[in-house]
Amino acid sequence: MSRAVRYQRFGGPEVLELREIPEPHAAPDEVRVRVTAAGLNPMDWQIAAQPDMAARFGIALPAGFGSDFAGVVDEMGAEATGFAVGDRVYGAAIGRSVADFVLVKTPAADLWPTPEGVGDEVAATLPVSGLTAAAALTAVGLRSGDTVLIGGAAGGVGIFAVQLARLAGARVLGTASEGTFGFLRGLGAEPVAYGPGLADRVRALAPGGITAATDLFGREAAETAVELGVAPERISVVADGPAPPPGVRRAGAYDAGPGDLARIAEAVRSGGITVPVAATFPVERIREAVTTQAGRHVHGKIVITL
Repeated sequence: MSRAVRYQRFGGPEVLELREIPEPHAAPDEVRVRVTAAGLNPMDWQIAAQPDMAARFGIALPAGFGSDFAGVVDEMGAEATGFAVGDRVYGAAIGRSVADFVLVKTPAADLWPTPEGVGDEVAATLPVSGLTAAAALTAVGLRSGDTVLIGGAAGGVGIFAVQLARLAGARVLGTASEGTFGFLRGLGAEPVAYGPGLADRVRALAPGGITAATDLFGREAAETAVELGVAPERISVVADGPAPPPGVRRAGAYDAGPGDLARIAEAVRSGGITVPVAATFPVERIREAVTTQAGRHVHGKIVITL
């Protein structure tokens, strides 16, 4: 037997259960990963709470939980390719990652070698958040010399977007609560409080104006950018949520380029990107971990250990 987080009905953290299930084994074209860490994303608990969102990802009850994971290949099917038993890997398996084992078909589009020097807890934070951040910046054509406004800059996607934008040579203004200002400055952003009057505060910080924006939480930053005269095609929002202002681009992890995650992982390995892990929870405390993340006061990523 093995363990997996499952839910039998849609709802909040209370529906999540750590269950004993039959140990899965790799089919001929699959590899099995022994999971050591799983990074949480808002989409994970949103899928578990919202039947319509679950349906968009092809998830039906009863369902597994989580998307990002890292671990070690411990079993290979006779026809599996691209990996070997003992390889450290990280990847994405929507609705399946918080479990002792994850099966992945090969050739694998959503499984990557973990770089030397990058721990499993950090590797498990990279796929969804890193790819979403890369896609959001690509959608606005971010370039060196830009002044970009990032909405939700202290969140799980924001920490990647801020640092990727800085690596690209942009000046970054990031919206957040005042309690996160020091944290954001440490990532290279100039913090600005969200809420009424945001446009005036942005004008004060950047009298010459902003040239691009991406909104990773809600639509406030996108609407503010329009108010400040940014062309809609240079503004992006994450894919889920209410309709953005006309002409503003939607972006999600699946819009990222084929080399984006490798580039992010290399930047993490070399120290160009820091991944703040705000907290780790053993899998037995999955409900507490999800409750903590859903409170939206976390500075960085939350990781489940198995």
